[in-house]
Amino acid sequence: MPARQDGGALQGGAPRAVWCTGEHDPRTVSARSVAADLVKEDRPAHLVWHPGTGEIVQLVPITRAARLLGRVGREGRVCAQIMVIGQARTPFTGSLLSGVDAIVQWLDAWDVARRWPAGPPLPSPQSYHALRVRRDWARGGHYGVSQVPTLDRPDPGGIDIRRITGPDTPVAPIPKPRAPNAPGGARLLPPRPRTPDDVRSPHDPTPVPLRPASEPVTVGQSAMSR
Repeated sequence: MPARQDGGALQGGAPRAVWCTGEHDPRTVSARSVAADLVKEDRPAHLVWHPGTGEIVQLVPITRAARLLGRVGREGRVCAQIMVIGQARTPFTGSLLSGVDAIVQWLDAWDVARRWPAGPPLPSPQSYHALRVRRDWARGGHYGVSQVPTLDRPDPGGIDIRRITGPDTPVAPIPKPRAPNAPGGARLLPPRPRTPDDVRSPHDPTPVPLRPASEPVTVGQSAMSR
């Protein structure tokens, strides 16, 4: 196995794929160099992909957890973690996507449904405040890392999901970001209209009731290990 250590055994559940980007300039780095850095940092992905050149490096077998997402990356019969050479502020789907078909077909073979239950990922920096709802995560399919529960990363930015999973991909409405100070993705309730009962003397202490509230190995597009 190219990576010194993987993330452990998978825990079962719906198969998933999570699309990530670091702050890598695709004009100056290769998939192989980024893969080597991830191995040194002890946080290997399953795949590192350069969409401009089509270079794909596999670090961890898909039957084991990778280490980009922490403990949540062990959830699912498959939880493929794909590091794309790109930047959140410049969605990688705006340029060449050499090799994307090979990756998606590989994921098809592991029963990762061609759907995005949380909708299209939000653009950065709004994506810092994406909802990250457990209900969407439980369905399985494709996600941006900004949609993964317990994480607070902004990537991959506002990607065009149909350029990844095809023109027939159902497109859910773009999700609204949560309020920055709302923990756990909960949105704040709007204030209710005031009523005569709310008007009290400034000396009345009774409160107004509130509403309830190793070396990486470059692999060919047809040779990604199962």
